[in-house]
Amino acid sequence: MLSRIADLLVPAVGRLAVTTDPHVDLEPGSIVAANHTSLADPAIVVAALRRLGVEPVIMAAAGLWRVPLLGRLLAHEGHIPVVRGDRRAADALDRAADALGQGRLVLIYAEGGLPRRQDAAEAAPRNFRSGLARLAERTGAPIVPVGQAGARRITSGNTLKQVAGLATAPLRRPALHVHVGAPVSTSGVRTVRTARARAAVTMAWRTAAAHVGEPVA
Repeated sequence: MLSRIADLLVPAVGRLAVTTDPHVDLEPGSIVAANHTSLADPAIVVAALRRLGVEPVIMAAAGLWRVPLLGRLLAHEGHIPVVRGDRRAADALDRAADALGQGRLVLIYAEGGLPRRQDAAEAAPRNFRSGLARLAERTGAPIVPVGQAGARRITSGNTLKQVAGLATAPLRRPALHVHVGAPVSTSGVRTVRTARARAAVTMAWRTAAAHVGEPVA
């Protein structure tokens, strides 16, 4: 349901295009790691993945489960709340490992939150937290890097700017692009695995940003 809703709503606020590296195969039980720049980009990434025949389980900030209707939908579909800075964050990895074991794809935002910049420009992914590497180490699941660009033209900045951006997006219909890269090797120590995943997501983001002609901060 969430993927279908995203696939319906995203074209109303922007012009979404999706590309992949050659021979990309989104195998069951893969971890999808995407860059996080805007409140809008999860819907954009989910819509893009649905066009590729994939409906992932999403790991997202637990606060979203308190939003009326959205929280109920997230809970009903088995998406995974992440309580940051709390020992319950380990529970999220347990649930993600279970989902991977069932052959689901799990979408994770390894940066752990949104950038605090007020401008609408693109910027490379920030440092990754360890959760992505720990999940890959625990499950042996391949990491599929995803880069998205253009979401900050829908929502970015302070609350007023975000509301205004979302309200005017159907008129402006900014270009949005999602690029899916080849799976990343999960060998090596945790720090190496984390750095390798961030580099791959950064490369995918650069490809997406080039497609939409986004200025890079």
